[in-house]
Amino acid sequence: MLLDETPLFEPSLLKELDWGSSSVSFSPPICPSQPGEGLLLRPLCTADFNKGYYKVLSQLTAAGDVTPEQFIKNFEHMRKSGDYYIVVVEDTQLGQIVATATLIIEHKFIHGCAKRGRVEEVVVSSTCRGKQLGKLLVSTLTLLSKKLQCYKITLECSSTNVDFYKKFGYSVSEESYMQCRFFE
Repeated sequence: MLLDETPLFEPSLLKELDWGSSSVSFSPPICPSQPGEGLLLRPLCTADFNKGYYKVLSQLTAAGDVTPEQFIKNFEHMRKSGDYYIVVVEDTQLGQIVATATLIIEHKFIHGCAKRGRVEEVVVSSTCRGKQLGKLLVSTLTLLSKKLQCYKITLECSSTNVDFYKKFGYSVSEESYMQCRFFE
């Protein structure tokens, strides 16, 4: 497979979201179809490898050295599973990715074999902060999770970001987050 414009998931899912049920307001108004002048919110595609996708991810955490072949292999795995929804915001004038966030769907046996959404890797490039793109990404994934009939959606965040996520209806859980890290 080449680095091309094949989307990770069906783009029409983003157009079908019910923005009337969003708990967040935007000033000036923006939405997935109109994220701002010169900006395009869409599913990740393999061509994004060359559009600075890893540069944006590296502003969040160590993204690692990934070859185009590794990227394509992982992308294809995610696309075939149908449980990964990675959205990006592209600055179309620069041809660069300036923001991204991931929704992962977990299939459960509990709650009548329900689905749970998990938000991961929300990051906006330092050059584009203050344009409401983080709000747009989290709102989009929250509404998408609801559309995909998840019984709940969760995320992990630092204590400094709790108030930001509360705007979207998230609340601090009584559960403790723990980890066992094998690699840095």
